[in-house]
Amino acid sequence: MARIAIASMETIKQIFRIGSGPSSSHTMGPRRAAEQFRARCPEARRYDVTLYGSLAATGKGHMTDVAILETLTPVAPTEIHWKPDITLPFHPNGMKFEGFDAEGRLLDTYTVFSIGGGTLANEQFNEQKSATIYPDSRIIDIMHRIHEEDATYWEYVEHYEGREIWDYLAEIWQVMQRAIHAGLSAEGVLPGGLGLRRKAALYKVKAEGYGSASIKNRGLVYAYALAVSEHNASGGQVVTAPTCGSCGVVPAVLYHLKTSRDFPDQSILRALATAGLFANVVRTNASISGAEVGCQGEVGGACAMGAAAASQLFGGSNLQIEYSAEMALEHHLGLTCDPVCGLVQIPCIERNAFAAARALDANTYGTFSDGRHRVSFDQVVEVMRKTGHDLPSLYRETSTGGLASAYSAKKPPRPW
Repeated sequence: MARIAIASMETIKQIFRIGSGPSSSHTMGPRRAAEQFRARCPEARRYDVTLYGSLAATGKGHMTDVAILETLTPVAPTEIHWKPDITLPFHPNGMKFEGFDAEGRLLDTYTVFSIGGGTLANEQFNEQKSATIYPDSRIIDIMHRIHEEDATYWEYVEHYEGREIWDYLAEIWQVMQRAIHAGLSAEGVLPGGLGLRRKAALYKVKAEGYGSASIKNRGLVYAYALAVSEHNASGGQVVTAPTCGSCGVVPAVLYHLKTSRDFPDQSILRALATAGLFANVVRTNASISGAEVGCQGEVGGACAMGAAAASQLFGGSNLQIEYSAEMALEHHLGLTCDPVCGLVQIPCIERNAFAAARALDANTYGTFSDGRHRVSFDQVVEVMRKTGHDLPSLYRETSTGGLASAYSAKKPPRPW
């Protein structure tokens, strides 16, 4: 990688974060923000936290209040104020922390935004921009660079991240597998009030009973994605890939290929590196936040990650890998983020299962080609950004439109 350029994209560690569900932007981010404010105002005798926009609209279903209260209440009594009708200009996921002394005097105030994937930012800092190590931020530029060096995407990652990235990704892969195992071993009803029953274990049993290999494999992919997504919905430990709401896609694809095709862990880690690189491009040039661009950024981004990873594992060329990722993202354009009752359950869990299957389909389609095509991955990322900004706010993680407005927590009418 001899060419020298100014760094323009941050580490893929920002894509893969370990934390507790159900939401990276609405649970992990607010918890981290509360930890930051606790550290800067530990002498407070009372905390007030105001949530704005999407955080306020869906925060209760996403356990935003639980994450904040668990962090601040051990220090001082904490009250949360909900302002769903007020969206601050910087980002839809705004929150203001205030600390007061025993006489009620304001000691400190901190306004910060959860911009997706557990990342925080405001007018003074942006974690997404804090660790730029890559010289390129578009896939086309990355492809030119690795073509000159006769290299691969994962070698590009290793070159700029350093060999220590493999230890980091090894831990990420272990957490992903534990989430699958935990989800497959759990049964019963998910928390939150919808009464949604877990399906992962049942789907795995049914899939293993099929004689047809194609149906069995598809059922197992569903089961693995459901397992991680259900584990996330219950507040379990998961990996953002690129978010908690889309955390079931990549693990399902990789675990299925590892167990069905005996790919070694080293190959899996290299596939994770490539997947993280493509997600990083989406995050840098558009967004992975459902509150900013809808679910096309979350599940669409995850599907692109899974497609790129699968294509690499099956020996795809750099062109075929890019094509597979492009198709996976392109065919999620316009996807709304409309969680019912503000919970990361309906339609989020099923979307993960279908996106995992679609990622494998995109890989198959791309493998049949020579990799040449008309619409590039970078073009789709830009279209996704524009489409997301054109979406009304009711379709961007506010639970005021789409399925969220058509479905209530009450049991739907029976079809018979």
